Amino acid sequence: MLGKYWPLTSTQRGAIAAITILSFAAPLAAAELTARDITLQFHKAEPSTRVNFSGKNLANLDLAGLDFKSAILAKANLYGADLSSANLKGTDLSGAKLDRAIVSRADFSGANMQGASVLRPSIYTSLDYNPAETPKFVNANLKGATLIARLDGADFSGANLEGATIGPVNAADDTLVTRSSRMIAPNFTGANLSAATFRFVDFAYGRFAGANLAGASLMGANLEKADLSNADLTGADLSGSNLDGARLIGVKGFDTVKGLASVRNLDKAIRE
Repeated sequence: MLGKYWPLTSTQRGAIAAITILSFAAPLAAAELTARDITLQFHKAEPSTRVNFSGKNLANLDLAGLDFKSAILAKANLYGADLSSANLKGTDLSGAKLDRAIVSRADFSGANMQGASVLRPSIYTSLDYNPAETPKFVNANLKGATLIARLDGADFSGANLEGATIGPVNAADDTLVTRSSRMIAPNFTGANLSAATFRFVDFAYGRFAGANLAGASLMGANLEKADLSNADLTGADLSGSNLDGARLIGVKGFDTVKGLASVRNLDKAIRE
């Protein structure tokens, strides 16, 4: 009727069409199982049996404090699920979706998270950003995984993050109010970070001793007072990064690092 009396512009017609499509859009699919269903399956399983939830939609379920007993959750949808204080040690989360999940105090040590997606999870219960609430990823397999989160004090020691992406691809994708990827004082000691992308991430006071950063992209990263002792930086890209007070003693392949001309505070780094 509106168009009959007042001709609509192409922009107005497009807006009305978009609203119409949204009004008839199907609601988000509900979880396939309840939290009770999942708990019962763990209780009924034999001690040596790994319960299999591969590909299941477990979105928004309250699974806080649950012991997953090395369950198989490959390609499972855990969007928005409450995994706070959950024991996820040794679980198979390859290709799983953990976007917007609550992971405060969760333990992913030794988990297979290859290709998993962890975008903007909820971690801290207050603005104090208590490192004790940060989840653990010790010896986890995060090869090719994507993480955009604030993970102050996170322990990735011995983890495999080959080809993983932590942080926004471009600085403009971050926000000025709350940085989407900030990892103050993380522990990457002995971790494999080769060919990983860590652009514009705040790694101040981070521990990278003995880590493999060969071919990694650290463009615009803040490595202020980070410990990179004996790390392998062969072919890494440090363009625009900040090395103020960073420890570079025993670093391998530093002569092959890209973007050294644009590195900030390189003269303040500790190299011997």
